[in-house]
Parts: sequence; structure tokens; C-alpha cells
Amino acid sequence: MSSAAVRSRGADLMCFTRVSMTVADVGFLVYWTVTLFALIPAEYAYKDYADPVMGDWNHSFVPLDLAAAVTGVAALRLGRRTATGNAHPLMLISLVLTSTAGLQAIAFWVLRGDFAPEWWLPNLFLLLFPLPAIVLLVRRMALVRP
Repeated sequence: MSSAAVRSRGADLMCFTRVSMTVADVGFLVYWTVTLFALIPAEYAYKDYADPVMGDWNHSFVPLDLAAAVTGVAALRLGRRTATGNAHPLMLISLVLTSTAGLQAIAFWVLRGDFAPEWWLPNLFLLLFPLPAIVLLVRRMALVRP
């Protein structure tokens, strides 16, 4: 494969990643706004939603999800204002936090034996979409090290 084709695939991946980051970051902010104001109808909530321990477990994600969203929004804004490479460290942090949030949720649902697609699908998205970009960013950042 030519170097131009590799660059084009990398550009396509980063475009997909930026769109996915926007969806995930806005999703985190909307989800926590809706959750903190208790706007999710009980029939759409996760299993045992009324259990205080489950509520605590869910709310334990607030710092992780907000850190992912804040670093993601900052990376996307920085990427628009400066050379795209300047945003890569923040983008990498956001993607790792996002994937970690998805992994933690999926691991929990597996341990509980709860396989509700309405909770699995968004968390699989959070777990998986960052992985190719994480690999690409680590490679790019390793190439520009002094």
C-alpha cells in the first residue's frame, strides 16, 4: 500500500473518530444531565434502577465520563484552532477514558449476567470506537518524539 493510501486511511479514521468523539462526549453530557435530574422513565432504566447500590454504582461513573467528555471537547476545539497534532495528547486521553468507561460498564453487566441491548450497545460503542484511533495516535506520537 502506498504512503498516500496509508495517509488517506488515517485521515478517514480520524474523521470517523472526531465524529464518534462528538457523539460520545455530547452523549455523556446529555446522559448525566438527564440522570441527575431523574428524567429517565423507570421502564427505560437499567435493571434494579431503584436499588441505592445500583444508583451509587451508576453515579461512580460521573468523574470518568465527565473527564472523557471535557478532554474530548477540549481536544476537538484545540484541533480546530491549531495544528491537528497539538490536540493529539488530549484526544488520546479522552479516547482512553471513553474506552475505559465502556469496558467498566460491560464488565459489570457481564458479572451481573444482564444482557440488555439498550445498555450493551452504547457501552460497546464506547469501548470499541476509540481503539483504532488510540493505536494510530500512539504510533503518530511515537514518531514525533524528540
